[in-house]
Amino acid sequence: QVQLVESGGGSVQAGGSLRLSCASSRTILSGSAMGWYRQAPGKQRELVATLTSGGTANYADSVKGRFTISRDNVMNTVDLQMNSLRPEDTAVYYCNAYKLWGWNYWGQGTQVTVSS
Repeated sequence: QVQLVESGGGSVQAGGSLRLSCASSRTILSGSAMGWYRQAPGKQRELVATLTSGGTANYADSVKGRFTISRDNVMNTVDLQMNSLRPEDTAVYYCNAYKLWGWNYWGQGTQVTVSS
């Protein structure tokens, strides 16, 4: 059963922007620490940004000031706004929902490709 559905990936030139969305149920989104991770070819999956259920956001140093994670309580999504994209941001991006003693869900991933 699919719990998280990502959308919004694509190809863009360096300096451009993309917005990723992760859709789920209100129960999961409101009760989870949400995160966006990415995995580039030949590399390990790495944390990009997290958003606690209380609304605190944290970012990897490599994306601070360029990416913004947010929750849309109307659309039941957690979004990742990515600005000033760089070729090194190219990766498959995954949404994660985690609740201690509850669940740990992953989305199917969405490809982001940034060309120079």
